[in-house]
Formats: sequence, structure tokens, C-alpha cells
Amino acid sequence: MPAQPFFQVPTVEDNEDGWGPTTVPQQLEGIPYAPFSKGEKVSKISDFTGSGFNRFGGRGRDQGQGVAVFNFFHNEEEDSFHLVDNRPTQKNKGQRRFNPQRFAHRNTQFNRGQPEQPHQARQKQQKQRQFQNFHRDNQRQVTYSSSVDIRPEWPVVESIPFTSLAKLNFTVGQPEDIAFCGALEYYDKVYDRVTPKADRPLKRTNKVFKSVTTSDDPVIRKLASEDKASVFMTDVLLTSLMCAPRSVYSWDIVVTRAGDKLFFDKRDGSNLDYLTVAETAPESVLEEKDNINGVQQLSQEATAVNQAFSQQVLVASGEKYECGSKNPFAGDGNENLASTAYRYRKYKVSAETELVVRCEIDGVLKHKGQDELLSVKALNEFDPKLTGVDWRHKLETQRGAVLATELKNNANKLAKWTAAALVSGVEIIKLGYVSRAHPRDTRHHVILGTQVCKPKDFAMQINLHMENCWGIVRAVIDLCLKLDEGKYIIVKEPNKPVMRLYSVPEKAFEQNYTDEAMPETEEAPADEAPEKPEDKDDDKDKDEDEE
Repeated sequence: MPAQPFFQVPTVEDNEDGWGPTTVPQQLEGIPYAPFSKGEKVSKISDFTGSGFNRFGGRGRDQGQGVAVFNFFHNEEEDSFHLVDNRPTQKNKGQRRFNPQRFAHRNTQFNRGQPEQPHQARQKQQKQRQFQNFHRDNQRQVTYSSSVDIRPEWPVVESIPFTSLAKLNFTVGQPEDIAFCGALEYYDKVYDRVTPKADRPLKRTNKVFKSVTTSDDPVIRKLASEDKASVFMTDVLLTSLMCAPRSVYSWDIVVTRAGDKLFFDKRDGSNLDYLTVAETAPESVLEEKDNINGVQQLSQEATAVNQAFSQQVLVASGEKYECGSKNPFAGDGNENLASTAYRYRKYKVSAETELVVRCEIDGVLKHKGQDELLSVKALNEFDPKLTGVDWRHKLETQRGAVLATELKNNANKLAKWTAAALVSGVEIIKLGYVSRAHPRDTRHHVILGTQVCKPKDFAMQINLHMENCWGIVRAVIDLCLKLDEGKYIIVKEPNKPVMRLYSVPEKAFEQNYTDEAMPETEEAPADEAPEKPEDKDDDKDKDEDEE
């Protein structure tokens, strides 16, 4: 009878706290154990290098680094041996150091025995220059000069950083129209059909544009003598203060405190008479006198283009819109004055302070049988390669992209135009797109198209809040009303977001004032007065005084 198989019943442990064995079997003691989850990617059963965990792009256990309990440590045979790094080596794939001498021997062998051509030498120098100037443009910092020479004897009365102007708010009431002077021409709707494919050349204008400062305005002088208000200024100066936080270039405004009256004026030859170009562009424009795309050259070109466009799109030989009073700057009547009307409006900026602003209006548009006041402005393109948007290709199909680029590059100029339209009460802003006939020709331009904007809607589009604008104006007026009688000047620093208020002598901006010697006893603090180049005439006067 064959022997029956022997079967031994294994010992079953009773785990009262859970399930599974409570002790480790003797044959499994000392064997390392690594915890894992069912969702992990299973690679090799045995991998002594740990490199197999990188095969699945870091989806293995512990992001492809293996389990530390299976690492090899050599500690028994030699005490002097130490394992420095047990991590798997990683190769830098796709990274290669640039070696300029790598292909030098090939070029040498190719050009051996052949003389180097002039164009090859120029290309070689250009490549070397580009390699040396790599990323240097991104680190370039453009510095601009001040709009007025700050004299050391001018004390600083107040410094106003732009960060403190962001939270100012004031809601102004409805204005009161005091006077409306001049005559306006009607807009020619033919220019609404102008396109880049059917452009029109921009014609030069021979009309005279008057730029009279506040104190020389006969209407404002009459209103000041009649105590109609206590503060007087023009819309150009008002919008410069309103949009000061958006400005980059330097500008200045002369403030005169005479009794209880306050007059804001501009200097003769002030840069506020000119339009800016690419002021807020990412690629800053340089101040180069010999460059047609310099700051001053572009400013003069943009002003001439804006004046010519504002008169060309109006019907000069047709009927005119009479404003009630004649032009206060007409003179003897022989001058061919531009179509401009002056609207004097009074705003109440506080309980005791009233402001009179002289606003300029460019034309009138007939819309649904009614006459609507019009503000005509021109945007000019000087080089498509610098702006990155070619108007001739983008204006007809992507006009929104063109306007967005202009809002980015000329944020301050467009904000001032919009604020002036809202202050003057015009219903429509007519924007014109004018480009150079050739990128290197600054004298001939073409009209590529026009666009209509509502001032209130456009202000919302460019994020212009009039409450903040009026808050800035009220803060500046309150500051100036606390000053003693005399003359002051507000200067926007050229390279800092700061406005400074200086106290200046009464004859500070007269023609012979700059030739006078500087007093050595009065000096402004070093941190307040910007650096100023030495004047040879002043040095001579100092030497004569010392002798």
C-alpha cells in the first residue's frame, strides 16, 4: 500500500487588530521591502544601476530616482572607501556650448590661397559686431534732457511723485459757457472713403495757427478783470496736468500768482506746442539731432502733419459755422487763419475756486441734419519696421490692431486729445491715419484712412478716468493757491515719474536772463537739482567776479 502524502496544516495567527500576520517569518527577516501602489509603472524586476526608471520619462517611482533601500553601499571590505554619489548620471541632451573656433579650420581651408573680398570682410565684421552686441539693446537705457534748464538758484518748493496722483478723485459739475469765439468750417465726408488702396496725398497748408498763452489772451484778461474766476489756463496745459502720469518726456508750465488770481502759462518755444511721437513705445526714441527719427524731428513732423490734415479735410470754400464772436486773435484781418474756434468754459473745482479754460475746436460735422462740433487729429506713421505694424497692409483688414498699437506707443498723446475733447464738449473725434510716402522722406505724406470716435466711449477704451484727471488738477491748484505771490514753474522730470515745483525770479524766462551770472551764495541741494552742463559764459563771469 503506497504511503499517503503528508500534509502539515500551517499555523494560522489570529490578528485581533486587523488582518494579515502580526510577526515577520524567520526566512524573510533582513530582506528590504519597498512600498508601492497599484497605479505605479512597473519597470525591471532587478536594476542595480537605477537607470531603468528614467525610461518612462519620470513616470516611475519617485520621479525616476529609484528606491533608496536597494542602493548599493560598500562598507565592509575597506574602511577607507567611500561612495561619493550613488545617484544615476544624467546626460545633458540637446545642450551644446558655442565654440566659435569649431568651423574656423574649414573657412581657412576654403579661403586658403584666395584673397578676401571686400563684401566678405564687411559681412564678417557685421557678424562679429552683432555677436558682441547680443542683448545689449535690451539693457540700453535712454536718457532724455529737461525741457528747461534748471538754474541752481531756483529752490524746490514741492516734489510730486506720480504714484501719489493715482488715488486722487474729484467729480466736477457741469461747466458754464462764458464765450464762444471764431468761425468753423464743415467736414468733407469724401475723406471717409479714403483707403490704403485709394489714398490721397497730404497737402501743405499756408494757414496761420495761433498759439497764444493764457496771460496774453485778451478774453482771459477781460474775464480776470471782471473777477469771473480765480484760475485761468488753456486746454493744452490742463490736459498736460490731467495726463501727467502717462507722460515720459519732460515738459514745464509757468505758474504766476498775482493777488488772488492764478495763471498757468507756457514759455515761448515750449515743447507743449508740439505733438509727441512714440513717447510710450517699448523701443524708446533717441534724442539725435542728425536722425530724421529723433525725438525733436518726429515731434516737428507730427505737428506739421496734424495741422495740414486738420485743414485739408474741411471744406474751405463752403459755408462756415459762426460761433457768435469773432476770433480774438484775428488782428487786422489780413491773415489767413486756420479754422479754429475758442470756447471759454468755467468749471468749479472747489467751493471757493473756479477755473476758466480756453478750449480749441477744429470743425463742424453735419450729422442727421444737426451740426456737431468736431475735433480733428492725425496719427502719423514714420517707419513700419520700428512700430512692427504696416498701416498699408493692416489698416483695411485689422484696423483694431493698428489702433491698439498706437494706444500702446502714444498713450499720453491720445489721452490728452480725449481729455481735451471731453473738457471742450465736442461730440466727435475724427482720427486720421497719415503715413510717409517713403520711410526716409519726411516732407511728403499720404492719407490712408480716417476713423470716428466718441470721446466718452474712447475714454473708457483707453482707461482714462476723468475723476482722476480732475483730482490731479484740483490738487495742483490747491497747492499753488497756498503759495506767495510770484512766479513758479512746474517741471516734469525727464527720466523720473516726478513733477517738481520751483520758485523762479520774475524775469526768469526773458531773453537776457541766461547771460547773467549765477549767485554763489544760493545753491539748491544736490539731490534736488539735476546735473547741468557747465556754461562757459558763466565761468567767465565767475572769474571776473573773483578778480
